[in-house]
Amino acid sequence: MKSFRPAFHALLVAALLAGCSSYRPAPAAFHEALDQPYRLGAGDRIRVTVFEQEGLTNTYSVDQSGYIAFPLVGAVPARGNTAQQIEATLAAKLRQGFLRDPDVSVEIDRYRPIFVMGEVGAAGQYSYVPGLTVQKAIAIAGGFSARANQANVDITRDINGKVMTGRVVTSDPLLPGDTIYVRERLF
Repeated sequence: MKSFRPAFHALLVAALLAGCSSYRPAPAAFHEALDQPYRLGAGDRIRVTVFEQEGLTNTYSVDQSGYIAFPLVGAVPARGNTAQQIEATLAAKLRQGFLRDPDVSVEIDRYRPIFVMGEVGAAGQYSYVPGLTVQKAIAIAGGFSARANQANVDITRDINGKVMTGRVVTSDPLLPGDTIYVRERLF
C-alpha cells in the first residue's frame, strides 16, 4: 500500500498540472485596448451628419468587408478607423468635386454585438452598450448555470486585426464584438 501512495500522488499532481496547462491569462493588449479610441468593425452602425445636406445625412452600416457605402463617393473603408478618422475621410472625399467645404460629423449609432457562450442560462448574441462588464453580460444571458465556473471566464477579442483569447475576472469591462466563454467548474 505504501508503494501505491507515491504513484497516486504523482498521478494526482500530473492531472492537476495538465488541467492548468490550458490557462491563458489575458494578454497585456487586452487591457490596453480598453484605453484606446474605439475602432469600427463589421456590424457597427454609424450616424453620419453632413451639415445642410439632408440627402447625405443618414445611418450607415459597416459591411463584412469593413466598408460603408456612402452616396456620391462610394465605398469608404471603415474597419479599424475611429469615428474622427471617418469624418476626415468623408470630408476629404466630398471636397473632391462634390461640396466646397463639407462639415461632417460621425457618431456610433449601434455597436457590433457581443456573444455569450458556455455555462449560462441563454447563450447567444446580445447588444453591446457602453460600460458593459462580463458580469452584466452574463446576467443578460440568463446568469450562470448550476455547473458554471463563476471565478473567471475566457474572452476572445479582435485587437488590431489579431484575434486573442485570455482569461479575465467577471468584473472586467467588455468591448464590442467580444465573445465570452463561461467554463464548467471542475468540482
